[in-house]
Parts: sequence; structure tokens; C-alpha cells
Amino acid sequence: MLMPKRVKHRRVFRGRMKGKAQRGNFVSYGEYGLMAMQPSWITSNQIEAARIAMTRYTKRGGQVWIKIFPDKPITQKPAETRMGSGKGAPEYWVAVVKPGRVMFEIAGVPEETAREALRLAANKLPIKCKFVKKENVEEGGEQVEG
Repeated sequence: MLMPKRVKHRRVFRGRMKGKAQRGNFVSYGEYGLMAMQPSWITSNQIEAARIAMTRYTKRGGQVWIKIFPDKPITQKPAETRMGSGKGAPEYWVAVVKPGRVMFEIAGVPEETAREALRLAANKLPIKCKFVKKENVEEGGEQVEG
């Protein structure tokens, strides 16, 4: 399971998930990607299940990138505990995902294979996702000769 090696603060606030993803909102490493359409917390178990589904379908062909990392600890108090007496202990780790975030990328396989692999991965996640391709847009504007 993914989790940070060490953190500065073991217990953090819940926070808010308003707005769209400002970073990681385009396919950068691979050829195809899986983009989130809803805001959610994705647990480390869900990330691992999606990764396994993709690599199994592609028979370990191609390359897979995971572009989200669970760095937020979620605490829970023990069952049948009275109110008060502080915050609970960290139980699991989540990645905060906003709409537009590309979570997984894949390359080195045909588009049909990539589409099916990412569909299987999306079924392991608690949110709606869509299949996206890398934009073949030249960046930097026009060429200036001088």
C-alpha cells in the first residue's frame, strides 16, 4: 500500500474539495489517461486495486504511471468509545482528488487495450472517470526566424 515514509503532522483537518484540479490535469507521461470527473478521497487500497487491474489486463505489457499519492491521514476513534478525549489515531491514507485530475496514465499498448485496462481500473474507484488521450499540441506558439 502507498503511504508516506514520514510526515510532519500525523493528524490533519478534513479540508474542502471545492473547485477543479489546478495541477495534474493533462496527460504528461503516457499516451492515455484516466481523468476524475468528481471530487473524492481515493484510499491507498483503491489505488492499489486499480493498479493491479490495469497491469493484469495488459499482461504486464506497456508502462503504467500512478499520478496520485495518498498523503492525507484519516483518523478513526475505536468502536464504542465515549465522546471527547481527543482525536482518533490514523487508520488509513487518502489522496485528495478533484475533478479534472489525471490519476493514472498508460503507454506502450494499443488504444483498445488501454481503454479496457483503464475501464477496469475505473470500476475499482468510487468516482466517475473518463478516458483521455495525450494532446499532440506543439507548445510555445509560433516559430520566429531571426
